Amino acid sequence: MSKTPRILLIYTGGTIGMINDPETGQLKSFDFAHVHTHVPEIHRLNVSLTSISFEVPIDSSEMDHYGWMRMAQMVSDNYDNYEGFVILHGSDTMAFSASALSFMLQGLKKPVIFTGSQLPIGTIRTDGKENLITAIEIAAAKGKDGDAVVQEVAVYFEYSLYRGNRCSKISANQFEAFASPNYPELAVAGVKIEYRTDKLFRSAQAEFKYQSALSNRVGLFKIYPGFPADAYTSLFDRSKTDAIILETFGAGNAPSHLKLREMITAYLKSGGIVVNTTQCSSGAVQQGKYATSSFFNEVGVVSGMDITTEAALTKMMFLLGTSKDRETILHQFSKNLCGEISTLRND
Repeated sequence: MSKTPRILLIYTGGTIGMINDPETGQLKSFDFAHVHTHVPEIHRLNVSLTSISFEVPIDSSEMDHYGWMRMAQMVSDNYDNYEGFVILHGSDTMAFSASALSFMLQGLKKPVIFTGSQLPIGTIRTDGKENLITAIEIAAAKGKDGDAVVQEVAVYFEYSLYRGNRCSKISANQFEAFASPNYPELAVAGVKIEYRTDKLFRSAQAEFKYQSALSNRVGLFKIYPGFPADAYTSLFDRSKTDAIILETFGAGNAPSHLKLREMITAYLKSGGIVVNTTQCSSGAVQQGKYATSSFFNEVGVVSGMDITTEAALTKMMFLLGTSKDRETILHQFSKNLCGEISTLRND
């Protein structure tokens, strides 16, 4: 290994990679091969930085499971050649992408740090420079034992490092755009970067493994007062979906809606999977605590506990891509694969 940490910068698109075209005044993506021109402070970091980009950078609202496969493949292809990875990504779907890669990149012993910005990197007041510089510093950080301090997929934004499958975007216009209500920050960047070493994930797997297959046959249904159940019948059609993530009220409650119960029951009997997650930003599902959620226990709806919606969706897409056996998927979903839920052991 080189004494100077080698960091691979992967640019997918997003606000952080934008600068003003001097001729048109419009924002355009710049070539990250010349990142030192726009962020000269990187020269002062003791790292060897290499950058690669998506052939055509995309707005994060265009991100899908194919984009996650491309990012994960880039990390996998270069895993042995670099000590850390920084992925530049639009903030809108960053939590989804970070969650997806946390499942796809199993057995990580190196950091994969997502970051981005609310303002283009060419803007005077941009948050992009600090986010980028600190993300690189975190990706290069080694402990006293010589191993990477962070060995998981994480999101760095505005002085805070979050577990990738624990955070959500909470603001469209504040620099503090992300939060992790159910799990503490992994690190806080002040005068020094203070790591919460007791909260960092360590995989029990001996070797790094990239799982490439994902299935997008997953539906998302946010329960709301007075919803027209008939409008959602196609979502519960097994020819279209294999699993559905329900966003319910509070601790996992839903109205005693006869049509909804019939759809859920029929869907489960036909081999589908239904996961119950809470719409609340913090707290956990507690099926059966109230009468309005006891039905879910009776028919076999899976409790998502304190998992985020982003992690629930991507975890299910990962598991459906890994196995066709329903019982295996149910068992794996209830396990804590890479720190995405609080209440169970790591496996």
